[in-house]
Amino acid sequence: MTAGSTSPRPSSRSAQGRPKRGALLPTVIAVVVLIALFVGFTQVYTDVLWFEQLGYLRVFVTRNLSVIALFVVSALIVAALMFLSMWLAHRSRPRDGAVSDTMAKYQQALDPVRKVVMAAVPIIFGLFAASTVASQWKTVLLFFNQEPFGQTDPQFHLDLGFYVFTLPFLRLVIGFLVTALLLAGVAGLLMHYVYGGIRIHERGLTTTRSARVQLGSIVAAFLALQAVNFWLDRYATLIKGSGKWAGALYTDVNAVIPTKGILAVAAILVAVLFVVAGFIGRWKLPVIGVAMLVVVAVVAGGLYPWAVQRFQVTPTEQALENEYIQRNITMTRQAYGLDKTEVTPYDATTETEKGALRQDTETTSNIRLLDPNVVSSAFAQLQQFRPYYQFPEMLNVDRYDIDGQTQDTVIAPRELNTDQIQGWYNKSVVYTHGYGVVAAYGSRVQADGKPEFMQAGIPSKGQISDDYEPRIYFGEKSPEYSVVGGAEGDAPLELDRPQTNEGDAADAKTTFSGDGGPNVGNLFNKLSYSIKFQSTDMLLSDAVRPESQILYDRNPRERVEKVAPYLTVDGKPYPAVVDNKVVWIVDAYTTAESYPYSTPSVLQDATKDTQTAQGATAALPADRVNYIRNSVKATVNAYDGSVELYAWDDQDPVLKSWQKVFPSTVKPYSQMSADLMKHVRYPEDMFKVQRELLNRYHVTDANSFYANDDVWSVPNDPTQQNRDVPQPPYYLSMRMPGEKKANFSLTSSFIPQQNESGNTRNVMYGFLSANADAGTGKAGEKSPEYGKLRLLELPRSSSVPGPGQAQNNFNSNTAVSNELNILRQGASEVINGNLLTLPAGDGMLYVQPVYVQSSGDAAYPTLRKVLVGFGEKVGYAPTLDGALDQVFGGQSGATTDKGAGISEKAADAAQGGGGEKQDGDKASPSPSASQPSRSASLQEALDSANKAMKDSDQAMKDGDWTKYGEAQDRLKRAVEDAMAQEGQSK
Repeated sequence: MTAGSTSPRPSSRSAQGRPKRGALLPTVIAVVVLIALFVGFTQVYTDVLWFEQLGYLRVFVTRNLSVIALFVVSALIVAALMFLSMWLAHRSRPRDGAVSDTMAKYQQALDPVRKVVMAAVPIIFGLFAASTVASQWKTVLLFFNQEPFGQTDPQFHLDLGFYVFTLPFLRLVIGFLVTALLLAGVAGLLMHYVYGGIRIHERGLTTTRSARVQLGSIVAAFLALQAVNFWLDRYATLIKGSGKWAGALYTDVNAVIPTKGILAVAAILVAVLFVVAGFIGRWKLPVIGVAMLVVVAVVAGGLYPWAVQRFQVTPTEQALENEYIQRNITMTRQAYGLDKTEVTPYDATTETEKGALRQDTETTSNIRLLDPNVVSSAFAQLQQFRPYYQFPEMLNVDRYDIDGQTQDTVIAPRELNTDQIQGWYNKSVVYTHGYGVVAAYGSRVQADGKPEFMQAGIPSKGQISDDYEPRIYFGEKSPEYSVVGGAEGDAPLELDRPQTNEGDAADAKTTFSGDGGPNVGNLFNKLSYSIKFQSTDMLLSDAVRPESQILYDRNPRERVEKVAPYLTVDGKPYPAVVDNKVVWIVDAYTTAESYPYSTPSVLQDATKDTQTAQGATAALPADRVNYIRNSVKATVNAYDGSVELYAWDDQDPVLKSWQKVFPSTVKPYSQMSADLMKHVRYPEDMFKVQRELLNRYHVTDANSFYANDDVWSVPNDPTQQNRDVPQPPYYLSMRMPGEKKANFSLTSSFIPQQNESGNTRNVMYGFLSANADAGTGKAGEKSPEYGKLRLLELPRSSSVPGPGQAQNNFNSNTAVSNELNILRQGASEVINGNLLTLPAGDGMLYVQPVYVQSSGDAAYPTLRKVLVGFGEKVGYAPTLDGALDQVFGGQSGATTDKGAGISEKAADAAQGGGGEKQDGDKASPSPSASQPSRSASLQEALDSANKAMKDSDQAMKDGDWTKYGEAQDRLKRAVEDAMAQEGQSK
């Protein structure tokens, strides 16, 4: 090498002259793939940890293995049929090479990648087809684990389990195989065409014998499946819901079912012709067979049933359909649990007389004046204590034994308000749980209208229990996840509760000591959950200690849905103090959509009311079902999140089938404690579905049902501005006419069917009550009266006001309106509580609490008045007793709770009023149509106030602020005069 020469640069090419491949891109791809696989693995791994900790790992494994097995098997079937079809077509391709230039080019392009195409295409289509089948895992598992119903259908006399379990499975299998055959047929057809098995030329179409045999066999198999489909269609007529009435009707039984049988036989014969034609090469007969099959399908399957319906059934429909309508009535009532409804004629009166309520003591003494939909803000202002606590928008109604008496109770948990908490450490480590339940008497209030609490405070004390576990780690408002727990001796990190004693310097701290979630202390678990929740803080924080647990999926409803994915869960779990623990009680349902002759119902629509519309109660899915049972009662421990499932309807065949799929996950209800049984109640969503069906199916005679002249409606909620949604059912302790004692019940009303014009009479036609008392005082023993539906049926000439008309009577009473306007002074808001309907006094009694809420950020509603309606008469007083007396001639004879009303003096003081009123349990005279008029001076003051308000409104519209100020001065003087006059009249 000479001086100054340079070394040669490394070549970027190989010895053969080709560029070298860099290792960077494959490495990046490999790393990305590994990361993606690891992220996917962590999702499965954390789910396994969650289910294992909760004791339901078998549910997770069984469900996912079933889905995977179905996916793999169905994908393999589709892929195998497509590959076989393509392989046979290629294997039997003509060897003479007599193909067109175009086909030769196609072959040349396909040959280099033929093996890849023959493998990839079937796999891709197999994966798409398999995803549909895998989503139907419930149908498959129920078929293989089905339990008989022990009852047969009225047409084919098959066990009902055939329709609920077997028929859906067979339809699924047939549909899947039809899809697989179509894909295989198309794949084979294309391969034959490309490789010359099928040739198109000027003289027509020629095929090889192999192509004819293969495609003929596929068409024959397709027709055989259609034959099975036609045969199954005969049974499917019993579950159709598209006609006037669900199930097989006269035309179905006498025209559709026979023709479906004929079509099934015809399809088999044509299938045989295709097999023969494939071997002999003559297609005339199978083509004629297909044409005839189409003609038969059109004529026998369409025109003939239409002709029978049009010319035979329609002219004499009632007579011919009578038997099938009766089947629909009977089977629908069975499917929805309506067949044992006890119907009692109730000739309700609208006339009142003294002492009329003397026999209804058990009802009137339990009338609930505390509206759980209204008083949440009162609970918050009086019992929240800290901004990081909250109460739900809608509280819950339960009952507790207090001093030997059962008291209706409005109850709510004090949960965390995560919106008020900032920072990962605070959200996930410090603020981990709510604290205690707050409960108030439903039928009484304090003298100033505030709730009278039976369980309250921090620490939580009261008449329910002074020694229960108050910490609520699992609830409807819990954080997404919390890191809790630690080893013995570790410093407590969690805020337990605020100190309420003045001498206490700091809030109390605690460490979770239960078994509520998977361990997150080791590095791998910590990394897995950091990925799951996308949190680097969890990975790096020293607050995650070796013994730490992670709590997540904490909503009771969602928790039950995860451990029992085959159940439909009620929209409103409710808390109860049971055996000195706070537990969430969750109702769950088994459903079916193929119960013979049963009318279908869309769950979301049937359960919609004002509570679901406002989001206070979770809406059910929009599933179309025609069978439902409250088969499971579940509990979720508010402290450790443990879930217990109890087989409540242990005779339900659907639940029995699921118990075979997931053994040992559902306990018998005989293992429920006596205390838990006392708090089990009839579920709201089940009741809503049943009352929706009873709008028509209270009629049990086919002739009357056909006439459709006695259809009811669930009344819209008259207390809401948007009155297009139904009134919710209400829990009440009451004694139904004919019953020996009062029961905790779920109730609803019925009025005549409302038309679009809204001019239909809003009068009472029916009143439904479900006995919601399950307990007998003994563990594992269910009351025989629990769940019994009682329907009071009023005469069709009834003039008893319905809820809407009763509310209108309250609103249109001039004197009531005047007093409400007085309560609205000072920017106060008047809130109408729930309108309760009770059968009492041989008629229908309406009771509505009226709340007043002053202005300001810390305002909350307090009870101020009680409205009572009976017939056209209205009572309005500070106490329930006083309002009842006004309606019933000055002496109702009712026994009411000692706190069923307020002292107006105390209420005015609480609201900042200045009226000089005297205490007393009895109310001042009410502006009732049934009462003597007020003193002239009081009435004059009220009239002046009313005129001044109208003048103020008019002046504001005219923009005359001088007149507006003058009117406001007159209004102020009139209000003061009215309050003074009313105070003197007491």
